[in-house]
Amino acid sequence: MQQVSHLQTEVSGWQQLQQRTSDALELSALDDETLREEIETEIDAIEAEVDSRETKSMLSGQYDRSDAILAIHAGAGGTDSQDWAAMLQRMYLRWAEKAGYKTSILDQSEGEEAGIKSATLSLEGPYAYGMLRSEKGVHRLVRLSPFDSNHRRHTSFALVEILPQVKTSTDIHINPADLRIDTYRSAGAGGQNVQKNETAIRITHIPTGVVVTCQNERSQTQNKENAMRVLRARLLDLKQQHELDKINEIKGDYVKAEWGSQIRSYVLHPYQMVKDHRTEMEVGNASGVLDGDLTEFMEAYLRHSIQA
Repeated sequence: MQQVSHLQTEVSGWQQLQQRTSDALELSALDDETLREEIETEIDAIEAEVDSRETKSMLSGQYDRSDAILAIHAGAGGTDSQDWAAMLQRMYLRWAEKAGYKTSILDQSEGEEAGIKSATLSLEGPYAYGMLRSEKGVHRLVRLSPFDSNHRRHTSFALVEILPQVKTSTDIHINPADLRIDTYRSAGAGGQNVQKNETAIRITHIPTGVVVTCQNERSQTQNKENAMRVLRARLLDLKQQHELDKINEIKGDYVKAEWGSQIRSYVLHPYQMVKDHRTEMEVGNASGVLDGDLTEFMEAYLRHSIQA
């Protein structure tokens, strides 16, 4: 029924767009100067709708319509990399806000001096995973370090993982007997932020060794539910990667993704530029990108994936 509802909505949207286009053509044929501004406004709206539908037409993967789990991990480089991870988290939260997605931080490990060591976010809304899958990989930052007393230029790395949120047990089945569940006290900044009860959850999937943690909710039950969401997403990703490895092994062109093989570079010094190394797209407004202007990069990746 969900699939039928989705298809009905999709078809209805195209029919409405077709009707709006016909109405605009009829009005323009009247050649009435008093209607010119109204017609131009409608044409702009139709073009924006067509652009949006063109992007969605490239999101035809099995899980592209799904909600997403986004995880960020600071790379080697100490405080600079942890600060870079926090900058990336802010960037994705701003992008999600602009795109109208609901976000929540499921788990976060604070950096020792600044930034974060890691964070796991949930993004909910149509095509969240499809749009975000372009972001999976290593992101590189070049800047004058605010944590270096000599203010030298530093290069920092952070790894971004994008996983689809699994809604049903048909996508991935988890045997409760395969899980080890531990509870512990949530870490905090001190004072009232430190939990006196063991509300944080750590779940280990014994057959695969996958470990997920969740501590941002004050309820142990909520943390467990969120941890299970992340676990299902990670196991599905593991399953998909195993299938991809088998295909690449048969094809004979498998290349392992090594740490440091960045997908995108963000340069803040000696000039400003953000460049995606897969699509060769680059923009000079690095501050705009870090403020959440990512859609152009995502659409370029989708077009590149279709052509590849």
